[in-house]
Amino acid sequence: MNRSLLGIWRTLLPIPQAIWQRQVKRGSIAARKSLSFMSADHHRVRDFVVLELPRRGEPLSPLLIANNLSLPLEKVASILDELEAHLTFLFRNESGDVTWAYPVTAEPTTHKVLFSSGEQIYAA
Repeated sequence: MNRSLLGIWRTLLPIPQAIWQRQVKRGSIAARKSLSFMSADHHRVRDFVVLELPRRGEPLSPLLIANNLSLPLEKVASILDELEAHLTFLFRNESGDVTWAYPVTAEPTTHKVLFSSGEQIYAA
């Protein structure tokens, strides 16, 4: 379906295709710009924590991340600092361990996710 509707109270109004396509294009350009600081190692760290949080069900230490990705601990710490500073994808607890990496979290929430592999985790 190639249409979009805007809900206003009890009414759904069609949005012209040219308008919503322009907004989607602007959004994708903004997303690319906001992620332009990320190197291949930034993506590796982010991907690892998103996959590993459900497997372990507990916060992930920088040392665990560094060991699993064969990266220096200092580099992982710097990458985690940058990801958190850019409000991108993750949050660490007071110990410096990653507690959530969007969309999953080791912290209890009202949303629980069950994967087909049997892993369970909370959703952010």
